[in-house]
Amino acid sequence: MINEIKNDAKTRMAKSVDALKVQLNKIRTGRAHSSLLDNIKVDYYGVASPLNQVGSVSTPDARTIAITVFDKTMISAVEKAIMKSDLGLNPSSQGTLIRIPLPPLTEERRRDLVKVVGGEIEAGKVAIRNIRRDANSDIKSLNKDKDISDDEARHGEDDIQKITNEYIKQADDLAAAKEKELMEI
Repeated sequence: MINEIKNDAKTRMAKSVDALKVQLNKIRTGRAHSSLLDNIKVDYYGVASPLNQVGSVSTPDARTIAITVFDKTMISAVEKAIMKSDLGLNPSSQGTLIRIPLPPLTEERRRDLVKVVGGEIEAGKVAIRNIRRDANSDIKSLNKDKDISDDEARHGEDDIQKITNEYIKQADDLAAAKEKELMEI
């Protein structure tokens, strides 16, 4: 029973770390990468479609994102979707190709983004701690119902804490890597 609780906690914590990675990928660094546009939805004949389904997204160089739109009639809709996003990007079209130049980040903007990263990391850690709380309460209820002994409960809670520490460290490592990436010029 305790192993099931530990495995469930591990699975849920791993998913929290994966979600944190996705959130951190959304934060723009000085370099262009196609995942920057992953959350942009384009109105494709009345249906909100992901940008990568209406065009091919690539990064020809470190400061440019290029989108080759499959349907020429969709160029203006793709440009509108990019402009409406909160990324602060200005696309320019050339035939079926849309180029998005990424301006270099200022020192002040870099520091602001580091604060955003800190907030995202803290939210991820809170999610991990909530999973720990749930697992510990499950163990305590098993102990209360006399399904496991006090020693087993204590060992189970210790194991859950070790698992939690492992995933918190992964979140901290992600934060350090992203902050380093943001601060390099």
